[in-house]
Amino acid sequence: MNIEHGADFGWGTTVSVGDNSGIGIDAWIRADLTIGDNVMMGPQALIYGRDHVFGDLSRPMNQQGMGEYEPIVIEDDVWIGARVTILKGVTIGSGAVVAAGSVVTKDVESNSIVGGNPAKQISRRGPA
Repeated sequence: MNIEHGADFGWGTTVSVGDNSGIGIDAWIRADLTIGDNVMMGPQALIYGRDHVFGDLSRPMNQQGMGEYEPIVIEDDVWIGARVTILKGVTIGSGAVVAAGSVVTKDVESNSIVGGNPAKQISRRGPA
């Protein structure tokens, strides 16, 4: 396991990192997070396991608090590019690649290559 300088673990109750995996430079982790084996993470990844409550129109959003944590899972052999944002409840399947700057709002299938905001499949790994 390798945790690069500047990584910040501010919220969440559990972070588990598998063998030969790393947390990138200046990563900002605010989640209950499980990272599998052989995961690469670029710098400045943002990982959020919950968000603000905003459904009550009679109160300002900044007075409604935070929602519950929804765990995030990054399975084995995943590459998370630089400045990727991963949101609550997401699972990134084994062998996936997440392009730099992507915002992951939904589960990513194993061996998929995803990119964009929101992240969508753009290709797959392996032979054509």
